[in-house]
Amino acid sequence: MSLDVSPQLLADAENGEVREEEFVQTVRTSLPYAYDLISSLVGELRAGTAEFADNQTPPPSEKERGQLLRALSSDAIRGSLERHFGVALAFQNCHRVAVFPTEARGGDTYTRFTSPRSQILNQSPEFRDC
Repeated sequence: MSLDVSPQLLADAENGEVREEEFVQTVRTSLPYAYDLISSLVGELRAGTAEFADNQTPPPSEKERGQLLRALSSDAIRGSLERHFGVALAFQNCHRVAVFPTEARGGDTYTRFTSPRSQILNQSPEFRDC
């Protein structure tokens, strides 16, 4: 299961729309590694002058890798995190997540990072089974 959904949040969803703040809080508590990693990258991006901030360190275990994969493979989770933090997320390999300013989406650096060429150049044999 991707998220630990409270009975109240489930009832809210069954009765209509879910408030995004509540959804993000559920993501934060259910996928703490993914949330904290993205949050720290957002901090790096805002504190620096680089066009983006990215993680190139593999997660400490498969549990954390799974959290990251679940967060970034779900349109709802990924979109909510992007809106919550005010960034555009990009993802390569099993763990290389990057945060860009929202307005960078479609720009040269973002397009280069998300290109098939960059994906191929960032491959490694140890990523085959991740």
